[in-house]
Amino acid sequence: MTAPAGTLPAAASYEDLVTGVLAGRFGPDPCTRRIAMAFTTRQSVRHPGRGTGYRNEVLSLRLGAAVGSCAVEPGELPAEAVDDCVGADVATLLAHRLRPVRVAALDTYLMDVLPHGPAAGARPRLLPAGSSLEKSRARARAVVGLLDLPPGRTVLVVGVVNSLLEALRERGLAYVPCDLKGGTTEWGEPVRTDVPTGPDHWDAVLVSGMTLGNGTFEPLRERALRNGTPLVAFAQTGSAVLPRLIGAGVTAVSAEPYPFFWLDGGSGTVHRYGGPGTVHSHGGAR
Repeated sequence: MTAPAGTLPAAASYEDLVTGVLAGRFGPDPCTRRIAMAFTTRQSVRHPGRGTGYRNEVLSLRLGAAVGSCAVEPGELPAEAVDDCVGADVATLLAHRLRPVRVAALDTYLMDVLPHGPAAGARPRLLPAGSSLEKSRARARAVVGLLDLPPGRTVLVVGVVNSLLEALRERGLAYVPCDLKGGTTEWGEPVRTDVPTGPDHWDAVLVSGMTLGNGTFEPLRERALRNGTPLVAFAQTGSAVLPRLIGAGVTAVSAEPYPFFWLDGGSGTVHRYGGPGTVHSHGGAR
């Protein structure tokens, strides 16, 4: 079993985490930490054999050896946002008018002070070298492995990735796919653009870190906490943020910092927090 999450710095909510960083509870005063570099990464992909493709755009910030990131819908990030970040201190960026800048700044700071690894409560999982589809499927298996569910149960999926749906199908798990972009899955299933209201008809929630950047994460976390529903996050956005919320509505996280699996054909690593076999008790921010 891994170390209890309560022995590590934690927070009761996203806003509590920001407040804790600003108060110096997680490391050095963010007013003293300045971003050296800001950049965006854009890509478009359609895996061989797949009927649909997708595009990604990610804002990333550099602080020392750390890189933090927040994905945005392609074309939504103003060009001046990158310039706003360069040379600015983290505290200033945590109050930036754009949510993706705020999220990237928080992720970068936490990547700097609590880098992924056993000391931060993470278990590394190797992604073998291969094609973009092979690596996508390997990541999906690592993510879905954090769900402690028998076949026949249902998962609410917020942020549709076909490889994740494929991995759920392989496990015999049903799912309710939701994504703000809508559309259909690889298997022709309609994708909801909202999260169903009323009583939960699912046994777990699988959520993209991108929900941090579009403002939909906190309602999902609060609902999971209130209803006692396991919530597993797969995080390129906010990979260092979401592990700090384990025990406060988040059950497990597959954290994947920059550079992401789709940028390189070589081997890579995701860092898994929580999940089956892990004991954790949330003690609040420290």
